[in-house]
Order: sequence, then C-alpha cells, then structure tokens
Amino acid sequence: MGTQATAAEAREKPGLGQVLHDTRFVFWREMLLPLRDPFSLIFSLIQPLVFLGLFGPLLGAAVGAPAFGGQSTLQWFLPGVVVMIALFGTSMTGSNLQYELMTGFYERILATPLSRSSLMIGRALKEWAPLVVQGLLIALVCIPFGFVFYPLHVLLGLIILGIFGIGLGALSYALALVSQNKEWIFWGVQQTLLFPLMILSGIMLPIEAGPAWMKTASLFNPLTYLVNAERELFAGGVGTDTLLGLLAASVTAAVGLVVGVKAINRNLN
Repeated sequence: MGTQATAAEAREKPGLGQVLHDTRFVFWREMLLPLRDPFSLIFSLIQPLVFLGLFGPLLGAAVGAPAFGGQSTLQWFLPGVVVMIALFGTSMTGSNLQYELMTGFYERILATPLSRSSLMIGRALKEWAPLVVQGLLIALVCIPFGFVFYPLHVLLGLIILGIFGIGLGALSYALALVSQNKEWIFWGVQQTLLFPLMILSGIMLPIEAGPAWMKTASLFNPLTYLVNAERELFAGGVGTDTLLGLLAASVTAAVGLVVGVKAINRNLN
C-alpha cells in the first residue's frame, strides 16, 4: 500500500522534466488531426480576414483616428483580431474533452502515467500552434495595405498569447469536467463569459470611447492588459504594457493550471 501511495503521489507531483516530456506527447497527439486536415487551418483564416477587411474600415470611420493613439486603424485592430483568435481557440479546449468523456477515452488516458498538468498544457498549445501560423500569415497579408511588420515583436506577442492560452485552456478543461454529461452548461458558461471579456478588453472598439463604468470594469479584466501588450508589440514597442500583459498571462496560466489539476483530481475521487 505504501509503495502504491508513493507512486500515486509521484504521478500527481511530477518533476519539470516529466511535465515537459508528457506535454510534448499530448501536444503531438492533439496536433495529428490538424496536420492530417490542413484545410481546416486554411479555412479558419477566413473569419479574421473578414473582420479586418469589413469591420476595420467601418471602425476607422466610426471612431476616428485619435482613438487609436496615432496608429493606423489596421495597426491598432490587427493585434485585437489575433487575440480574438486565441481567445476562441483556447476557450474551446474543453469541447474535445467532452467527446472523450462520452466515449470513455478520457478514463484510459488517466490510467497512463501522464502528468495532470501536461494534459491541459498540451491541449492548449495545440490551439496556440495554429495561432502562430495564422498570426504570421495575417500580418504578411496586411503588409501591402499599410501594416508595418515587426517580426521579433510579433513573435514575442504570440509567445505571451501562448502563456495566456495555457491558463485559459486549463480553465476550459476544468469547466468541461465540471459540466460533463451536460454540454449545455459548458457552452452556456463559455459564451456568457467570452463576449463581455472581449468587449471590456477593447478588442473590437477602443475602451476609452466608453463610459466611466466600462473603463473601471476593464481594469479588472486580464484580457485588457493582454490586448494592450499585443498592440504595443505589434507597433514595434516594448514597455510597461508588455510587462503588464506578460504578468496577466502568467497569472492566468498559474491560476488555470491549479484549478485544472484540482478538477482532474476531484473527478478521480
């Protein structure tokens, strides 16, 4: 009994090396589907390009250039679109888990010595990897239309998004476990929280143009700091907004992993 308890504790508290190894395994398993069907990645580019092509010009005409802090509409709006892609992708990490719960595959995964954290990190990174490709492609497509491309800054911005995505993906994973056999709860909570967070972060419209209560509420939204960081980086700068965005992403990742691991352990009891 003592040996079994020790083994269980070791599996629940693995070292960093094991977490990285297990994360690589989970990530590769999750990536097999989009690699076998690359057209899904190409098709997913349509929505952000529609937002940039149709909503961007309307945004500039309705709000006016001063609201963008001296940047062009495209330079200001594109980082928000990239954040929106990451938000939608990683927040739906739990949807695939719900299917595995119904088929019994999830229980077989838990029987393996994979670390609990790697199950969530690997899945979230699977959503982040296509984002890197999408973000770079969208930025390159926008260059002829006036977007100034800063490759290293954009790459740093995508890395920060990846850290944030790990936390959000883990929270989505936990939500799927809590709402198993009740899919409507998962989608209800996900959709109910997603859009207020987007609006209060200033992804679609400058939050500065809103009433005072919205500005105050945005200060308590971690996504606000992430969006500001991406805009600063995509504009070729690195400063306070970048540091605050990295801090918000790191805190989200830490909280998400703690909540996710607890949800898995509770599900086993």
